[in-house]
Amino acid sequence: MNKKKTRILVVDDEEIVRESLCAWLQEDGYSVEVAPNGGVAIERMKSEPWAILLVDLKMPGIDGLQVLEEARKLQPDAFVIIMTAYATVDTAVKAIKIGAYDYLVKPLRPEELSSMLERLIAQQELMRENLLLKKALKRQYSFQNFLSKSKKVQDVFDVAKAAADSASTILVLGESGTGKELLARAIHEESPRRTGPFVAVSCAALTESLLESELFGHEKGAFTGAASQKRGKFEQAQGGTLFLDEIGDISPKLQVDLLRALEERRFYRVGGSEPIDVDVRIIAATNRDLKKAIDEGTFRDDLYYRLNVIAITLPPLRERKEDIPMLVEHFVEQLCVETGKRIEGVSTETMDFLVGYDWPGNVRELKNVLERAAVLVKGPIIEPDDLGLPVTGASDTEGSTESLREMERRHILKVLNEQSWNVTRSAQALGIDRVTLYHKIKKYDLRE
Repeated sequence: MNKKKTRILVVDDEEIVRESLCAWLQEDGYSVEVAPNGGVAIERMKSEPWAILLVDLKMPGIDGLQVLEEARKLQPDAFVIIMTAYATVDTAVKAIKIGAYDYLVKPLRPEELSSMLERLIAQQELMRENLLLKKALKRQYSFQNFLSKSKKVQDVFDVAKAAADSASTILVLGESGTGKELLARAIHEESPRRTGPFVAVSCAALTESLLESELFGHEKGAFTGAASQKRGKFEQAQGGTLFLDEIGDISPKLQVDLLRALEERRFYRVGGSEPIDVDVRIIAATNRDLKKAIDEGTFRDDLYYRLNVIAITLPPLRERKEDIPMLVEHFVEQLCVETGKRIEGVSTETMDFLVGYDWPGNVRELKNVLERAAVLVKGPIIEPDDLGLPVTGASDTEGSTESLREMERRHILKVLNEQSWNVTRSAQALGIDRVTLYHKIKKYDLRE
């Protein structure tokens, strides 16, 4: 219960009442301001947020009930307590009906007021937590869940929304951690196939034989360990959307099988002889340069053109830094629910550092860094030391490519050393995939 952050406005035309209440409440640790009449109170509500209003019923000009009615319009989340020396049932009923939390009879007793305020703050906390939980539990897959002011991202949304209404295959491009799967889910939810399943599979996480079985399924006895028939992801996605993540990492053989399945809209289970017809919408994604892979002979050009009907490229976080403050606020709010801690936000120094950092792991890395900070932070504000990132050089000239590259290099090396150069664990800690991490190790010539 943070009393210091609970702002209370006392509204009473009697100076002695205002001063007494202000002294009592400040002694209890609240942040208190006063207004000598209803007009001043209404003006202050127009420009300042209040958690609780203590309002006298009988005042010249605008009375307490009129202040209450305006409070319902201007600050519906604020709790209003009516104070009166003329308590009647009719008055109480009217005040409660308009929206007052309760009413107190003058002369006020400090113990009664303190008890009521503590109940109020506890109720506000509960309401806030319920609101956050509803947000966290709500289906997250819509374009509205992409928090962005960036024109680049808004242009992506325009293409994605148009593509969602079609049945065309979509290829989502972008670095690791930019939100390719989240975008794919949003497209599915906005499409005519929204009532069907959304099935995702990571093509980089499995060996060729396992991925083949994962995609197309297998018959009983098709290989050692195949004790029963298994439906693959294509069958599971029937009538919906199949998301093929890291499509650039599949083997040449699987590229042929996938191309055939896409062209014919049918496939065979591993070890099977009966064709299975399928109606799925394909959304593929990769952080690789597929045109370069075609030139190198590692990716089929016919599969590329089959997948690249509508291409959507998600910009990296370093190219949309204006979005970082709202992303930070969103993630901190989310982490308050997940950790059960009351975190009020990040300091100015922390925000400056977060905006200046290069984010090789993009939004995923930002969330991971804030999650670590939320677990380790001692107070209500996240400071730079809580982030676990190299802060040296963060205050260098804005836009300095050398300083950002050096920050990234040192941070990757630090995580690799912390994880004893286990690439899988290091990639997870950085919020990037193994392929990207290998590229970074090569780029910066890092050695154990």
